[in-house]
Amino acid sequence: MNQNQEQTRKVAQNAFSLFQQGLATGKWTPFLDCLTDDFVFWFPVGKYRGRNEGKEKAAEFFQYVSRLYPFGLTLYLERITSNENTVVFELHDEGLIRGEVLYRNRAAISFDVRGNQICATREYLGSDGKFSQDYNLMV
Repeated sequence: MNQNQEQTRKVAQNAFSLFQQGLATGKWTPFLDCLTDDFVFWFPVGKYRGRNEGKEKAAEFFQYVSRLYPFGLTLYLERITSNENTVVFELHDEGLIRGEVLYRNRAAISFDVRGNQICATREYLGSDGKFSQDYNLMV
């Protein structure tokens, strides 16, 4: 791994740690502080499906996620893959949707790094059997 890849991975891993904390606690400010002003994120389902632009839109999205998971969502990291600009985190997660139904899922989330900040994320979802039948709780 070259020096640029190491720096990219370090920035992304720090941001991912803050992302995990946000999902667990609903406190998003530290993660949002890691984002560029022109941050873009892609989400595969629901109200925020597709491309979303700006830190304000990201803050709105993450507050929405915290309302869906008022007891937090726990991420279990399985693998990290990286190059000079992008780091992909493969994981599985679980939590209670709206405090009612157990949610389990698999995901890959890529973080694009520019300088010492995250300029874009893309999330890809799989299923551990609960996501598809509980999708109506997310919209």
